[in-house]
Amino acid sequence: MLEKVDLNKIVTDEEYRAKIDSLKEQLTALDGPVKEKKLPVIVIFEGWSGAGKGSMIQKLILNFDPRWFSVVNTQPPTEVDKREPMMWRHWQTIPAAGQWSIMDCSWYQEISVMRVENKIDEITNLRHMNEINSFEHGLTENGYVIIKFFLHISKKEMKERMDKLEEKKSTRWRVTDKDRLMIENYKKYYSAFDSMLEYTNRPYAPWHLVSGTDSHTAILEVFQTVVDEVTKALKLKDERDRDAANLSAVIDPGQYNFVTMPELKDVDMDKKLSEEEYRTLLKKEQKKLAENHNKLYLHKIPMIIAYEGWDAAGKGGNIKRVSAALDPRGYEVMPIASPTKEEKDRHFLWRFWTRLPKDGHIAIFDRTWYGRVMVERLEGFCTPADWQRAYREMNDFERQLYDWGAIIIKFWINITNDEQLTRFKARQADPAKQWKITDEDWRNREKWDQYEVAVNDMIRYTSTDFAPWNIIAGNDKYYARIQALQIINGMIEDRLKQVR
Repeated sequence: MLEKVDLNKIVTDEEYRAKIDSLKEQLTALDGPVKEKKLPVIVIFEGWSGAGKGSMIQKLILNFDPRWFSVVNTQPPTEVDKREPMMWRHWQTIPAAGQWSIMDCSWYQEISVMRVENKIDEITNLRHMNEINSFEHGLTENGYVIIKFFLHISKKEMKERMDKLEEKKSTRWRVTDKDRLMIENYKKYYSAFDSMLEYTNRPYAPWHLVSGTDSHTAILEVFQTVVDEVTKALKLKDERDRDAANLSAVIDPGQYNFVTMPELKDVDMDKKLSEEEYRTLLKKEQKKLAENHNKLYLHKIPMIIAYEGWDAAGKGGNIKRVSAALDPRGYEVMPIASPTKEEKDRHFLWRFWTRLPKDGHIAIFDRTWYGRVMVERLEGFCTPADWQRAYREMNDFERQLYDWGAIIIKFWINITNDEQLTRFKARQADPAKQWKITDEDWRNREKWDQYEVAVNDMIRYTSTDFAPWNIIAGNDKYYARIQALQIINGMIEDRLKQVR
């Protein structure tokens, strides 16, 4: 793609003066509509050292209200970043609705500069590029605008600019060893940039290649592109908002291998344990889990345990028995409630990406990202297109966690309708437990059949071979707790066999 860039293109001073004021006015005029229509905008600047990314950003942001944008200067990952999935640190930076994020370098460093400098192998690099495509696809489908610029200059131009900076003591500090390395290995970086641009140039987030040789030419091209892309996105958002109730999408869970699972009505709910059996097995499995937790930490294997289930199914008691066996320094329980305003203003997976454990640690989610295809689906908190698209987005999310090295364990705690009613009445009659039962719980019972359809869909479309669902028969709490502990221990031991 880089060979198509005309590095000799130059705009005269007269042409520049004739256009620049109008473009600045148009950029400034975008602030209001972007804020009003809650449009999140990400503008990415990638390119060669010395190509003018910093000065371009400086000129661009002068046209915006500083309250509504942030500039992200992407640095190499820290030691903390390296203990998380590759995209974890980039999810932290996505803007809220109505905000701009202007990026001086971005997630593309992992598949370009770092690919060369860290000698990342082709398979890993391809996986990273697929993760980036999935990330950007998910954002744009959820209303984000991503405008990507690559500032291109020749090796000769880059060397001349670096030499000029080094001539002055006041600017010498700006030239680093990595900059010189880029000049010396221009062909290697060129190849890495070119393959990056080719593979990640997608209709939903295309690259805009800009010659950085002449600053006036680059400024006009960047400013005009931002005006055009944001104006187009604002118009498209109006259309999508107007037609939201009627928009739908064909369910596409992604290209994965799915595990055949029974429907809820076919689960054997009569399994039970005596109290004596329960006490014996609980002690055994908790001791085993404590030992396995130490091994996870030793091998730096992260684990994510996701709990879903009917109201009053016993998720809390189940989690309590699991967490009792864990070192409190190495796990965290994440109770997921209704999203806050900050969370609603971003992609629905943002609040889960920001809660991931470090490698060697465990995150236990009490309710999860699957609310998108259950409560949000049935209560109308998202559009049909949103929840139908979410199956693929969640599978992609879990695939990235799996590729990072995480053990992913998903539980659906199942109880019968009659058992739930019994537990609801018991809670209502017990002053110590009345807080656990709400009007919403009773309303949800009226939609039991609808929720059962949604849960069966969820299990069918997201039970992948790398993150299958485990349906726990929960009418007997003793049985459910032991079954969950046994599954957790079994999956840890299976993974440990792979690392020995």
